[in-house]
Amino acid sequence: MVSKRLSREAGHRRKFLAIIDETEECERAVAYASRRAESTGGVLVLLFVIDTADFQQFLGVEQIMREEAQSVATAALEQHAGKVRERVGIEPEVAIREGSRVEEIHRLIEEDQDIAILVLASGNAKEGPGPLVSSIAGKAAAFPIPVTVVPQNLTDEDIDSLA
Repeated sequence: MVSKRLSREAGHRRKFLAIIDETEECERAVAYASRRAESTGGVLVLLFVIDTADFQQFLGVEQIMREEAQSVATAALEQHAGKVRERVGIEPEVAIREGSRVEEIHRLIEEDQDIAILVLASGNAKEGPGPLVSSIAGKAAAFPIPVTVVPQNLTDEDIDSLA
């Protein structure tokens, strides 16, 4: 069960959540979410989830792997946040979590009651829309907020006209 969203209450603003990862389509989700946040007076939240399952297999170097993953996450978030600042002129909130991606997305949404929309982008590979879209689509009925899926092939101009 999802907690009540507060984004329409006094003193709150609707937040659009975009997930940062190494996929090509990630940038399209950020572009759309940032434009929607800007055009509606909302806030953009960028989340990078570090998968900790890999660390458990290599106990001797777990701390080194964790530090490297933190560095990668920080750099990726800063890169995307910089593009948002440059293109849209808003300052996004950023978060780094460790654990299962879907579980951490759920956890952040539950903790931040202003997050009202999750924005993902689908890949255009033959294998399907991408691992994140596929994993969330399989759990769509149980997902706590609306999910917007942006096609990877949308241009910036397309996104501007839609957002």
